Amino acid sequence: MKSVMPTEFMTPNSASLPKSSKAVNIGLWVLQFLLAAMFLFHGWIMVFPPAELVALMNAQMAPWFRLFVGITESLGALGLLLPGITRIWPWLTAWAGAGLMIVAISASVLHVSRGETSSAITTAVLFVLLAFVTYMRRK
Repeated sequence: MKSVMPTEFMTPNSASLPKSSKAVNIGLWVLQFLLAAMFLFHGWIMVFPPAELVALMNAQMAPWFRLFVGITESLGALGLLLPGITRIWPWLTAWAGAGLMIVAISASVLHVSRGETSSAITTAVLFVLLAFVTYMRRK
């Protein structure tokens, strides 16, 4: 029977996986896409903030650091998707996830130090989701 699963959701061996493993693989791809979209959006905002936010953002952190974080988040977002889609160095997905885990936990610490509880919880949840993707993709 021919597989009806799109090839972009398949890992090199997913054609021979049981149905439950295929479902996990699809779930991982959905989670990776959502995480990548979130980090790409936030990275874009950090690199190209709206004019009314520039002064506020620069008052909270140095402009060079804001750019560094934005570029790091954007590259990490691409790293969550492109290695698996292109099948070139797919092990980089786990490394991108690990790098974004560092960003997420650092953001959690920053938000806790500022007393921003809801933002700290959000970044902690992102950390857990990234840890799950990283663990599952490192296999």
